[in-house]
Amino acid sequence: MDKMPKWADVVLIPLISLSLALFASGLVVLAIGQDPVQAITVMIKGALGSTSGIGYTLYYATNYMFTGLAVAVAFHGRMFNIGGEGQAAISGVGVAVVLLAFDWPHWTVALPFAILGGGLFGAVWAAIPAYLQAKRGSHIVITTIMFNFIAAAVMGYLLNGILKNPNTQSAETVKFPDGAHLPTIHEMLAPLGIEFSKSAPANVSFLLALLCAFLVWFLLWRTRLGYAIRAFGHSPSAASYAGISAFKITMIAMIISGALAGMLSINVVMGEQERLIKEFVEGAGFVGIAVALMGRNHPIGIILAALLFGMLAQGGFELLWEMPGISKEVVLVIQGMIILFTGALDYMVRKPIEKLFIRARKGQS
Repeated sequence: MDKMPKWADVVLIPLISLSLALFASGLVVLAIGQDPVQAITVMIKGALGSTSGIGYTLYYATNYMFTGLAVAVAFHGRMFNIGGEGQAAISGVGVAVVLLAFDWPHWTVALPFAILGGGLFGAVWAAIPAYLQAKRGSHIVITTIMFNFIAAAVMGYLLNGILKNPNTQSAETVKFPDGAHLPTIHEMLAPLGIEFSKSAPANVSFLLALLCAFLVWFLLWRTRLGYAIRAFGHSPSAASYAGISAFKITMIAMIISGALAGMLSINVVMGEQERLIKEFVEGAGFVGIAVALMGRNHPIGIILAALLFGMLAQGGFELLWEMPGISKEVVLVIQGMIILFTGALDYMVRKPIEKLFIRARKGQS
């Protein structure tokens, strides 16, 4: 019997952890002589107080959904993939190569091929450390984080070499064809008569992220392959006894994980920048780890956690603008507190809650 109901694990514990993180962050803000209530108010207003803020929040959340789902799929297969940063970066090369290869007539034609290009490059980059673990016993954490550095070096080489725009000194490609332009939320809502900020970078990739979340749920909880991945994640020895191949599960889970991380490049490279720029991932691969942990590696939880971290990202920028007394480092501390309490200190909250539910259950029996 479970120690506590599912809703408590998915909703109650993250809510308590978030409250503790905000309280600790408030103490930090108070310690530097600023008003914590005002800081929280500014962050919420900056993230949700205008269509521009909402657009940026959804834009960041889209990135975190992709990387969070990537971490979750690997985690269910008993692997800690912290290489989402590099997998997303390399996938940007795949998207750029595809979009620069043709003069695309329309985004509906370009998008499927860009997804294939980005997903393939991300999957291949994840497959290498997966193979090293499955066949050579290399630890997936070490290899994936090292591949982040290799990916950065590859990006630098390509964007200062064969992919470089000859008309600029920046490490970037030329602009993609106009036909590859993804519609923004503003352009999607305008025909319906709904006003939305033109400057907000949120685009149709947000819907793609939601689709990916549904597909991950369907894969893990409604297919035989998903059952095999979860069974292997719970007990490799029992799964092996049941005839489940450790090599097969390791490779498949990491390939899917890398492809999901690669979808970030659709949102950023194709959707927002419309060209490939070095270091476009901007830490989203690492934030995805916190998103997956806070979302309990479930697609619904990941969507909610990604929206929260999207609010933190956009609200943090607004905080720097509205309250000059709060530095960028303080904003990072606030984000770090949330990661700490929802991830590393999860057990601190979980254990007392479990004891309360066990006592309540005994009292009813």
